Amino acid sequence: MAEIKIIKTPGEMTLKSVQWKKQGLKVGLVPTMGFLHEGHLSLVDCARKKCDQVVMSIFVNPTQFGQGEDFESYPRNFERDLSLASERGVDAVFLPSANEMYPKNYQTYVDLEALPDHLCGKSREGHFRGVATVVSKLFNIVQPDFAFFGEKDFQQLAVIKQMVQDLNFPVSVRGVPIVREKDGLAMSSRNTYLLEEERKNALVLYQSILKAEKMIKDGEKTSSKIIGAVKDIINQYEKAKIDYVNICNPKTLEDVEIINEEVVLAMAVFIGKTRLIDNKVITP
Repeated sequence: MAEIKIIKTPGEMTLKSVQWKKQGLKVGLVPTMGFLHEGHLSLVDCARKKCDQVVMSIFVNPTQFGQGEDFESYPRNFERDLSLASERGVDAVFLPSANEMYPKNYQTYVDLEALPDHLCGKSREGHFRGVATVVSKLFNIVQPDFAFFGEKDFQQLAVIKQMVQDLNFPVSVRGVPIVREKDGLAMSSRNTYLLEEERKNALVLYQSILKAEKMIKDGEKTSSKIIGAVKDIINQYEKAKIDYVNICNPKTLEDVEIINEEVVLAMAVFIGKTRLIDNKVITP
């Protein structure tokens, strides 16, 4: 296996991508904030199948964290990340500093009009502005043919697809299914925050999703009834605090009251102090 390249500046990263493209090679990008788990590595697997060169970015993006969120404490372990990325076949890791991405006098941001007004955007003001901005920058720097994102961050994926369409980025965005632990908990870097009792009780998210899916498959069409059943399951754990549970249109993220076609059930729940998200696209 060739030694993984570590690239720290945007200029060097662009130069490397241009060299690959001149050789007729397809470039895939896997954007991450590091502290890798099997969910991230499944994105690498998809990129490997589709692309000749796979770039993973590792950057804990300060502009997508709001006041009082966990930017400073967000888990980081670059040596472990590098080892996992190398084992899985990543060709280059783009590891910029915040000063490289947002130099002095930086003032340009990417805002979407409607998609950020739903779900996580309601309680994380400015979050998707930060996401859209950093992903735009990564697309311009890496110049990938394909970019791979996890479907666990359903709203993020919708935002990025809309941005690519609106701004004519020559990138094919691919969503990759959620990877779950054996007991059903969606993999997340933030799972490491959970205490032992919290980890066990975090399963209420997945259990409530299974309940909602069964209700819809059994013919229930009224979203409020399904959401009520979901909340009942989550609230069985007294340390759970619901941020939102919504049933919405997968493209617009607008709430759906009567289910006649494919919907997404999306939720954000605090288990103790840890905010977890999960979702499921369900077809009646």
